[in-house]
Amino acid sequence: MLFDMDGTLVDSERLWDIAMDELAASYGGTLSPSARRSMVGSSMATSMRILHDDLGQPWRDPAAGIAFLERRVAELFVTGLQWRPGAMALLHAVRAAAIPTALVTSTARALVEVALDTLGRDSFDVVVCGDEVTATKPDPAPYLTAARLLSVPIERCVAIEDSPTGVASALAAGAAVLAVPCEVSLTETDGVHLMTTLATADLELLASLLASRDAPAAIGVITES
Repeated sequence: MLFDMDGTLVDSERLWDIAMDELAASYGGTLSPSARRSMVGSSMATSMRILHDDLGQPWRDPAAGIAFLERRVAELFVTGLQWRPGAMALLHAVRAAAIPTALVTSTARALVEVALDTLGRDSFDVVVCGDEVTATKPDPAPYLTAARLLSVPIERCVAIEDSPTGVASALAAGAAVLAVPCEVSLTETDGVHLMTTLATADLELLASLLASRDAPAAIGVITES
């Protein structure tokens, strides 16, 4: 099983909203809703480019903005992380069934370490962070890396995602995809099972996503940021 993190397992995008708005305000501007939506699921470098372009300040130092965000979001993660509906129950069911499980996120390792205090450090066999891969989502590298580390063929993995960027990454890697939108709406796409909430997802559903592709019954699941 491959799980995305931000917006999929935890309702962290609202915390990123706070930090992004504060950063934009420190630059004397206001981040537009459309620019913020386009950041969801992307890397920090991409988000900084979008922010600076949106504010009309392309000369800003992205490294300084990233440092501010990582520091502020870490503070918010300590007390502000909340599970998305159904996410904790599904993750616990996957672990109880001894299914190889990975967390696959675009978020940097330092912030993921804070989030793991909520998610549980024993909830995943593998954790793949955005600053630990050669390319971030929508590139397939994060999901391919997770499958390799789990020693599970990517075709036998189900990836759970919430963003267009994450869905594109998982599809490109070759995983079956369960998509549950959070901040950004998703459209029907071949190879993607779209749901409004994980509250009705269970192991039978995950197995059916692989069975429909004529894959072996055993499953691996990855989740993302």
